[in-house]
Amino acid sequence: MVLDGAVFQQPVTMEIAARRVSCARTRWASTATLHLRYADLDLRDAVFEYPVVVAARPDPFHFPDTDRSLREAGARLSGREPGVRLTSVGGVDAAHLALYDVDLSGCRFAGAVHLDQLRVDGWCTFAITPAGWSRRFPWRWSRRATLVEEHHWRVRTARRPALALGWTDPSRDAPELRPAAVAALYRQLRKSLEDGKNEPDAADFYYGEMEMRRHDATRPWGERALLTAYWALSGYGLRATRAVAWLGAAMAVTLAVMVLWGLPADDPKPQTAGRQVAVGQEIVLTTDTPDPVNPTGPVTDRVTSDRFEKALRVVINSVVFRSSGQNLTTAGTYTEMASRLAEPVLLGLTVLAIRNRVKR
Repeated sequence: MVLDGAVFQQPVTMEIAARRVSCARTRWASTATLHLRYADLDLRDAVFEYPVVVAARPDPFHFPDTDRSLREAGARLSGREPGVRLTSVGGVDAAHLALYDVDLSGCRFAGAVHLDQLRVDGWCTFAITPAGWSRRFPWRWSRRATLVEEHHWRVRTARRPALALGWTDPSRDAPELRPAAVAALYRQLRKSLEDGKNEPDAADFYYGEMEMRRHDATRPWGERALLTAYWALSGYGLRATRAVAWLGAAMAVTLAVMVLWGLPADDPKPQTAGRQVAVGQEIVLTTDTPDPVNPTGPVTDRVTSDRFEKALRVVINSVVFRSSGQNLTTAGTYTEMASRLAEPVLLGLTVLAIRNRVKR
């Protein structure tokens, strides 16, 4: 069904079952509703002066019994997926466009304006990151909703073929976008999803926006380094398991340092010293606590239940930004200071990640 360049002056409701529906440069000068089945829809450079709804029709259309050609056309399409796949909205002012139950996994949004006002309702799906672990390298992509523009960018910029596996290859006419442009698309669509109370997909688009900002070579290196640390520690505040893993690793390292080098061999005991004076004179006594003595001997002999319990107390207090009051060696003192700065931050990132993933 080719509607390129058509103009609709009056309100219209269209029911179309076709393999492909092209509405390039189509103009809707009034409200319209498009009920589609089986279709790949192209809306490049379409003009929407009034609200236009594009919706997938879950049930078959009821063709007239006398129209045999329509029944035969429906039968030829019955083996295909009945959903609607939007392929492009480039050049479109999306302020009046509403989508319902539309597959957006292959849709190109580059060139559209007012994407923050696009209405995405129902079960609209986006492209996702490659699933599974890499065969050559020990990593996997965290599962999230993405835009096809990011897929194309990752394929074009992959330094090794393994990094491009699972991402969608760009077509010949696909524009080559910089990370800053893809970040802008993510930002606008994130606003649209947040206005529609779709917090989970909005969080995924925030992740994609931050990824593009991190890879944007035009930004200052200091900002990119900060974003890299934010990504590595907690996945931009969205990956609770990553933050918990770093927190557990930091606590384990602090615990090990405390048991082996941080706790003194023995708890220093106060000592009182004075001078003997003649009868009738005042006695002056001085109480002092000696410096902690570093543990000596084999490392294995230092791992005892008593030292482990004291070290655990120090670590737990450090996580909540408190001092344990335990006597420590010089190495233990600096380790506690570092842990009191780093571990509460990791705990806060963990709480932030959980909050961002469960809010609705």
